[in-house]
Amino acid sequence: SGRGRGPPCVGGVKCPPSWWRGAVAAPPSPTMGGRKVCIVGSGNWGSAIAKIVGSNAARLEQFDTTVNMWVFEEEVGGKKLTEIINTQHENVKYLPGHKLPPNVVAVPDLLKAAAGADILIFVVPHQFIGKLCEQLKDHVKKETIGVSLIKGVDEGPEGLKLISHIIREWLGIEMSVLMGANIANEVAEEKFCETTIGCKNLEHGHILKELMQTHNFRVTVVPEADTVEICGALKNVVAVGAGFCDGLSFGDNTKAAVIRLGLMEMITFAKLFCKGPVTSTTFLESCGIADLITTCYGGRNRRVAEAFARTGKSIEQLEKELLNGQKLQGPQTSAELNHILKHKNLLEKFPSSLLCIRSATRANPSLTSSSASRTILPTCNWAPSAETRREPLPQREPSCTEPLDPP
Repeated sequence: SGRGRGPPCVGGVKCPPSWWRGAVAAPPSPTMGGRKVCIVGSGNWGSAIAKIVGSNAARLEQFDTTVNMWVFEEEVGGKKLTEIINTQHENVKYLPGHKLPPNVVAVPDLLKAAAGADILIFVVPHQFIGKLCEQLKDHVKKETIGVSLIKGVDEGPEGLKLISHIIREWLGIEMSVLMGANIANEVAEEKFCETTIGCKNLEHGHILKELMQTHNFRVTVVPEADTVEICGALKNVVAVGAGFCDGLSFGDNTKAAVIRLGLMEMITFAKLFCKGPVTSTTFLESCGIADLITTCYGGRNRRVAEAFARTGKSIEQLEKELLNGQKLQGPQTSAELNHILKHKNLLEKFPSSLLCIRSATRANPSLTSSSASRTILPTCNWAPSAETRREPLPQREPSCTEPLDPP
């Protein structure tokens, strides 16, 4: 059939990391034709990941060749978006100019799209996940593998709730997460980038890496799934502050301070709220410092925050003008974090970006440079705790960029 196994290597390097030692090839799907994949979401990032997943599913025998992609139906130029995708093989609204593999099928009915799925990839704005899971409940197999690409958090009765945890509670399936410095258009253009899969199940991590990795999309799997997910959520908040710095012409030095303070508070937040281990090594993966830098210079949260500071227009108006109707995650995540930390009496531990950015997004649109400076950067002399300062950086072998199969 011409469908081989394993993603291609980069530069011919074959050096599996220690985390994968002892791993065996993923068993075949119990269904005929390999594991059936469904992508829940079809926005900018969802369509970009569909390019990768569709291409890999078409050539790897362990996956079903057809990849369903759930699309929220809407009309574009008088035609249904699903019809356009299925005939032109292009999401002309959210990822124009990039062809999707013909085996990616747009499906407007969520239950039909997910029917019989062995792997569910969730990539929708985090504020919609509860409603979608409510529809999927009792319609998903218990052995289905779930992976969330959603960057955000939710507020539960007892505080922080990670999106992957919400999905797991609703559907009763094991969840992993994928986060990284992955600007969707650049991924679609097949420019080289890295990403991080946080996965507590070794077998599931192996399967997901096979499904996701390509020559230009390098995947690293780490066991600290909650830390990976928190990085993906909090970096959007810091990016809003970086955008304010740009919009108010604070300069690169101030912007660097916002990014540094934001990173330190991300680490502090993870140590407070993650039940499992939190190591500095995970923050050095693509999901951590790399994603933070990329988002603070090239992401949509930064871009809209800059426009907000320059124009005084509402966030909702700027979403329509600049994002073609797509939703920002940073401002809403900021507000949710504020409520969570206030409930836990932890506001004083986050004196700069995480909370003050939230205040700035709700401030008067005529925010001036001096008032914004007092709002966004009230405590530039913040320093990490002794615990954070003294934690050594653990040594570990380089991550692999080669096929999963042994030579």
